[in-house]
Amino acid sequence: MEVTKGEGLKKRSCCAGCTKTDFLPEPSFENWSNYGKALGQTWSRFTDRITARSPEDYELHEVRARSGHEMKKNLTWWDLCWFGIGAVIGSGIFVLTGQEAKDVVGPAVVLSYVVSGVSAMLSVFCYTEFAVEIPSAGGSFAYLRVELGDFVAFIGAGNILLEYVIGGAAVARSWTSYFATLCNYKPNDFRIHVSSLASDYNELDPIAVAITIIICFLAVYSTKGTSRFNYILSMIHIVVLLFIIIAGFTKADTKNYSDFMPYGARGIFAASAVLFFAYVGFDAVSTMAEETRNPAKDIPLGLVGSMTVTTALYCILAVVLCLMQNYNNIDVDAPFSVAFKDVGMNWAQYVVAFGALKGMTTVLLVSAVGQARYLTHIARTHMVTPWLANVHAKTGTPMNATIVMLTATAIVAFFTNLNILSNLLSISTLFIFMLVAVALLVRRHYVPGETLDADRNKLAVCIVLIIGSSIATAAYWGANSTGWIAYAFTLPLWFLSTLGLWCFVPKARQPKMWGVPMVPWLPSLSILINIFLLGSIDAKSFMRFGLWTVMLLVYYFFIGLHASYDTAKEAEVSGPRAVARVEEGTVGK
Repeated sequence: MEVTKGEGLKKRSCCAGCTKTDFLPEPSFENWSNYGKALGQTWSRFTDRITARSPEDYELHEVRARSGHEMKKNLTWWDLCWFGIGAVIGSGIFVLTGQEAKDVVGPAVVLSYVVSGVSAMLSVFCYTEFAVEIPSAGGSFAYLRVELGDFVAFIGAGNILLEYVIGGAAVARSWTSYFATLCNYKPNDFRIHVSSLASDYNELDPIAVAITIIICFLAVYSTKGTSRFNYILSMIHIVVLLFIIIAGFTKADTKNYSDFMPYGARGIFAASAVLFFAYVGFDAVSTMAEETRNPAKDIPLGLVGSMTVTTALYCILAVVLCLMQNYNNIDVDAPFSVAFKDVGMNWAQYVVAFGALKGMTTVLLVSAVGQARYLTHIARTHMVTPWLANVHAKTGTPMNATIVMLTATAIVAFFTNLNILSNLLSISTLFIFMLVAVALLVRRHYVPGETLDADRNKLAVCIVLIIGSSIATAAYWGANSTGWIAYAFTLPLWFLSTLGLWCFVPKARQPKMWGVPMVPWLPSLSILINIFLLGSIDAKSFMRFGLWTVMLLVYYFFIGLHASYDTAKEAEVSGPRAVARVEEGTVGK
């Protein structure tokens, strides 16, 4: 295929009408002969792409230009802060708090929220530095492409998309539960039971599908309009939360705290892994950096501010719930509504249910905005069809990506039980946050062409030891071992690895505008906590995660690899800015 300078990327925007080439425009897919040749070169292409890294300037300009139109820069720190609150406070606090307090941790659920909140805040720091330095709609996908290369970014991208689909589906099903409570029904009264389906997939939820469709229309219409709608709903939601806290404390009984840790420390960390779901959503705010007027000021205020407020509210609400009711009597579907009903405040259950619905609506709305931007940027790199990268000329929103992602969300929400969704979501999210922390260590300590080979090798060894010691700690914990000897080896190894990175590997780069403090300690601690929480998740969820990873790899080696390889090669031919590579990269050679 002949490519003249500047034409190749421009014609990929799919703005002038869609044809077959808008979905698979790369030379490898022009015909079966080309595809066969591409498959024959799979190994050589893979060895090339696994080391290929995208430069920031390329990611922020050439890749962004493939959408055809710019997203509108009309968001401020105020918008981002309310987006952050709206993205996070939803079904996690209103549903999973009761589920985990009753079955896993007891009143010590507040400590579980502290642990998962610390982990989330460390990840917020990492995301904030990247979002300020690389204000792209691609969020963590763009950060991983710049620092860890195409292959790691693709694996991350698959899990990002899984996170959003599952998270949206979980919230949509929770929306049905609280809507039923508001109408004086049980949650399953509004679902369709199909006995021929497997037990975790046989409660069909048409209301979850309906609310997802409504959210889709709102997200497609306007980002600024969505923002205004979001912070109005979020303000009402905060008022309802304050009501729950004040009214709940008036009905508190300290006797309910007499057995504070019935399941011990293991219960606290097991619940933390699941309750991490309650913090999912803040990463969606980082995808809005491309639409932010002043990223250096607005993103730190928006992300860190919203997470601080959210963590404080979660801990207080967890205390209120367990003081109002004995943990054994907590309702797992609508814990706060039923708690008020049981203490004689029947009318309050409707206020709570109304507030929960408001919160879940904003979570779905912000999730819809964030996930579409992730998919848009992934499509810009051609790892998925570039048709999904199209930004609508009138609304300035990624319409195709929004519709596709929310269609997938609606399908999953229609069939799948909340417990399965929350566990699988936590695995995917913790994995992504761990990768972003690793990427930050690489960003601070390695610059291609400047960092000495010896320093690069020391960096690699330290990161491998940090990850390895974290995995060993999590594995020992997950094996339900009661001894402590293994921890006496794995935790000092983590500490010494981080200390070695701090002492012996010089910094190669400092943040230009806003940076994570105490590097490498905070990113390394984020890696340890995220991996440790993974060790508390059940084996079946890991099997589902493994199946998803296999599906990703099959897609990558048959389609994604060849599409991204062709795009990178074309970018080198089309203009002077070539895709950056580490020393071993070979694209175009």
